[in-house]
Amino acid sequence: MITQTISLYNWTNGVIMIAIFGLVCLTLIGILINFMMSGKKKDKTEN
Repeated sequence: MITQTISLYNWTNGVIMIAIFGLVCLTLIGILINFMMSGKKKDKTEN
């Protein structure tokens, strides 16, 4: 039972998971900003 609870406190695995989560968040924020910037463009031929 003790060996099962010790494996839950593995710092290496936690740091890797937090780093992956951070990269995914930054990627999603970058995609969102890209969509926002591309949506503001207007054609001058419509006026």
